[in-house]
Amino acid sequence: MGKLTPGDIGRQLTVGEVARRSGVPVSTLHFYETKGLIRSVRSSGQQRRYGRDVLRRVAVIKVAQRIGIPLAEIGAALASLPEGRTPTAGDWARLSSLWRGELDARIAQLTRLRDQLDDCIGCGCLSIDACRLRNPLDSLSDQGDGPQLL
Repeated sequence: MGKLTPGDIGRQLTVGEVARRSGVPVSTLHFYETKGLIRSVRSSGQQRRYGRDVLRRVAVIKVAQRIGIPLAEIGAALASLPEGRTPTAGDWARLSSLWRGELDARIAQLTRLRDQLDDCIGCGCLSIDACRLRNPLDSLSDQGDGPQLL
């Protein structure tokens, strides 16, 4: 696909064009649509057509997924945006601030897990009753004696 011409500005995109320009497979675009993350309209031949704003929305979805935001949360965030217009830098700032706290909490949790991992390496046995990673607070003892996770 070449440069945009003035006639292309209002033209809707086919699913193949969106896939090529976003780097997302057609099947993924269909999945996003079934989840309500993006929307299409149908042409007179019943083919999907997308507004150009879908390219930015797909980019937001991919970035949010990459940082581990669940699709349900992504969908709720995208639902807060006005339909039919490309998300702006201000929109992204608002969305990313919603996710910052969750990311900070996840980073703190991973840091604690990393620090607890040193204890496991030090003990060498991965004791089922003492290991804070394998069996936090000895919760498996309620299921009886012996190995419970085999």
